[in-house]
Amino acid sequence: MLKAKNSLGLILFPAFDWRISPTHPEREERLLYTIDQIEEEGLFDYENIKIFNPEMVDSKYIEMTHFCIPTISSIVTVSHKIAAGSAITIAQKVLSKEVEKGFALIRPPGHHAHRVTYGDRGFCIINNEAIMVEYLKKEYKIEKIAIIDTDCHHGDGTQDIFWNDKDVLFISLHQDGTTLYPGTGFTDEIGGPLAIGYTLNLPLPPYTSDEGFLYCLDNLIIPVLEEFKPDIIINSAGQDNHYSDPLTNMSFSAQGYAKLTEKLSPNISVLEGGYSIESALPYVNLGIIFALAGIDYSNIKEPDYNPERLKQSQKTTDYIKRLCEQVYNIWKSKEEREYKVKMANQDYYVRKKSIYYDTMGFRENQLEKIKICKKCSGLILIDSFCLGYRVLAIVIPHDACNACQNEGHKLFENTEVGDYSHILLQDKKSFEFFRKPS
Repeated sequence: MLKAKNSLGLILFPAFDWRISPTHPEREERLLYTIDQIEEEGLFDYENIKIFNPEMVDSKYIEMTHFCIPTISSIVTVSHKIAAGSAITIAQKVLSKEVEKGFALIRPPGHHAHRVTYGDRGFCIINNEAIMVEYLKKEYKIEKIAIIDTDCHHGDGTQDIFWNDKDVLFISLHQDGTTLYPGTGFTDEIGGPLAIGYTLNLPLPPYTSDEGFLYCLDNLIIPVLEEFKPDIIINSAGQDNHYSDPLTNMSFSAQGYAKLTEKLSPNISVLEGGYSIESALPYVNLGIIFALAGIDYSNIKEPDYNPERLKQSQKTTDYIKRLCEQVYNIWKSKEEREYKVKMANQDYYVRKKSIYYDTMGFRENQLEKIKICKKCSGLILIDSFCLGYRVLAIVIPHDACNACQNEGHKLFENTEVGDYSHILLQDKKSFEFFRKPS
């Protein structure tokens, strides 16, 4: 038996019964090759690494995170429920101190699933990390949470769910949305009126290498985390920044992922994307596992790894330095920016959204209104239209004042069903969910 400095819990859920198609990159082999590599390296023999069983999520946590249209049962598969449940289980193991760190190697992924969800977009239907956060807030009363999304695609769903929640700091570093799905994640996306600056985006140029990612970590992410002082750090550990990924255009390596993980030192990591099934995932996952467990990862390298070939241009390096300065200034000036937004939006902050479901080929149109409240983060009203459904979704936030809570319930009770196909209410303060028609 070998010893290392951190106890690490793993959950491995390949989701054998869910795939988009037999040859689609989002299929069970994403994890099967990793499991083979783990066995080959003898990690199951390390006494500080524990394997836990996947578990099914309680649907109440889905209800308190998402508005699933038309119903949870109609769009959410068993595999999705197990993936979300496994994220919660690994969090339980960390919070109960059974292990110091946790890594949920699960699929399907979830970070493209918005608050309102009609089905599969970006290979995501429900948001595993967001559901886990809802659980942590309810069951453990954790107040300040940081989610660092290192997937190559912008975590637009996670951003949407925590857009107006300053207790959840969301930072995403990803390939620039002008060059990659979902076409979002720009520096001016900085959060809702009561949480300005608590959403931070780093759109990186194609072919950013280990050097660029680690620069962002050292010069932006870690300084912001030190100032935010989260109670827990979650890494949305997408691995499609790898230089061999077939869907993206970046130059990150297994060594880079391991170094990033060691420096970030998340309490919990949750697998998101990554579609280079044989050339990247076994090595990247192994590097992340070794880094979380405190094991020497210096020999974990892809067979074709060549750092000179992956070196980024000076132009990219200079751009990333300017980008980090720009985003850090947004963080430092967040109070001033929030004041200006409140002054410009005296009653409600309104934004229109058009959300494309790429996997399924349809579009949702949304009008979101956030109440400007002096006592809480404000009632959220969403009018959503898609697939012939018209939905009124009402969110009473965790920190809701009595006035906003009462207003939310009155709006739910007084709105006629005939105007909408669904009228839904999440009362996060009381942890209750209501729907009409019932």
